Amino acid sequence: MAADSIFLGASRKPDDSYNQAESLLLKFGNRHGLITGATGTGKTVTLQVLAEGFSAAGVPVFCSDIKGDLSGIAAKGEEKDFLVKRAADVKLDPYTMASSPVIFWDIFGEQGHPIRATISEMGPLLLSRLMNLTEAQEGVLNIAFKIADEEGLLLLDMKDLQSLLVNIAERAEEISARYGNVTKPSVGAIQRSLLVLEQQGGTKFFGEPALKITDIMRTGTDGRGQVSILAADKLMMNPRLYSTFLLWLLSELFEELPEIGDPEKPRLVFFFDEAHLLFNEAPKALLTRVEQVVRLIRSKGVGVFFISQNPLDVPETVLAQLGNRVQHALRAYTPREQNAVKTAADTFRANPDFNTFEAITNLGTGEALVSTLAEKGVPSMVQRTLIRPPSGRIGPLNIDERQKLINASPVAGIYDEMVDRESAYELLQKKAVQAKTEEEAQTQQAEADSTGGWKLPDFLGGETKTGPRGGQIRGRQTVAEAAMKSVVRSVGSSLGRALVRGILGSLSKR
Repeated sequence: MAADSIFLGASRKPDDSYNQAESLLLKFGNRHGLITGATGTGKTVTLQVLAEGFSAAGVPVFCSDIKGDLSGIAAKGEEKDFLVKRAADVKLDPYTMASSPVIFWDIFGEQGHPIRATISEMGPLLLSRLMNLTEAQEGVLNIAFKIADEEGLLLLDMKDLQSLLVNIAERAEEISARYGNVTKPSVGAIQRSLLVLEQQGGTKFFGEPALKITDIMRTGTDGRGQVSILAADKLMMNPRLYSTFLLWLLSELFEELPEIGDPEKPRLVFFFDEAHLLFNEAPKALLTRVEQVVRLIRSKGVGVFFISQNPLDVPETVLAQLGNRVQHALRAYTPREQNAVKTAADTFRANPDFNTFEAITNLGTGEALVSTLAEKGVPSMVQRTLIRPPSGRIGPLNIDERQKLINASPVAGIYDEMVDRESAYELLQKKAVQAKTEEEAQTQQAEADSTGGWKLPDFLGGETKTGPRGGQIRGRQTVAEAAMKSVVRSVGSSLGRALVRGILGSLSKR
């Protein structure tokens, strides 16, 4: 196969023969793509074929593994009869079995290396999305980040943000005068949302060491790109965390990577599975951000492939930027399904040999309509294509196989232990202790000023005594002693103090 492209399969001709290779040119791998189709039609195998192809070409890959099936890419495949037959049908010769270099990641640190981000890196926009905050609550969160910047408070983990919110609630009146209305109910609502996020595993995700982008852009000593696989079966129980995390990762790539134009091959390819979760109920500001990242990250050498069941899951503004398309079978029983098929058919460059709309509903398992960017970046005519078999295992690794690869990983030991350095929580704790100490000192000084600096004798309550169980107690006062203490506190002049000393002296001689 050509070194400048990834072989996807062979297109089917009117006589039902497969005799034309369909490929994706590496130089257009950063022009993004879309893989759609109903459940069970072969999307995961197509993703695996693309990931293997990019890796073999020296391009690092990042993808999420929703069901665990994709982990098999790390193991050498088995020459099963149906795979060998398909390889022969698409004229894949030689068909060799091989594993791909894989790094496993897991936000919860159970099926891969822990993957973390700091609160500051996530930012108020994505955090608001993650916690489903109202516009007013998002405004308060923005103010919190502003104050953290001004006062040098690092926001690394959840307790940093929680302690900052407590501080803001205590200073609500002062802060409102500077930035606008900050109410304790709004702060309380954010704190409750943080509590829910904490119960869903947020404490494991927010913290240090934070993921370095370079660690998902590695190539091995043999020149192949590392395939970073995010274990997402448990993560999918919190779809908002899943989609927000992947958007954060895309945003970090966008912010950190320099412009390189259109390279001969991408520097990273990012597969966003279950893409509809990113766009469901997303506020306008977030959709604008997604559109911006997808449009501009191409020039940084990053290709993004969205994977979903329905092309309608992706907004038109994003759909228009996806040049490489693989459409597996869709059903058209309901009006919405028919609309989805029509949308998918209309996005392809028509082929006079068949009706695109009808073909989408009649595709077999492993078949897909394929259109990629050809020379000069023009979409190729859509072809009914039998997707080639992968070289790696189809199906998941077992626990021992996965653990062995985790132990031998190039990032082993880097992210395994969480680090808790001094940040907002510790600094605000110190400030609180200091403020309490100063308050106590001021109270003592005020008491001293009220008595002119003179201390009551022990028998009038000036001394604290130790009780039978070690507790601190004061001696019982007589009525005369209590009255005398009142007189002492009310006297401020030197003449008054001299008079009191005389009275006390006569009392002590009795």
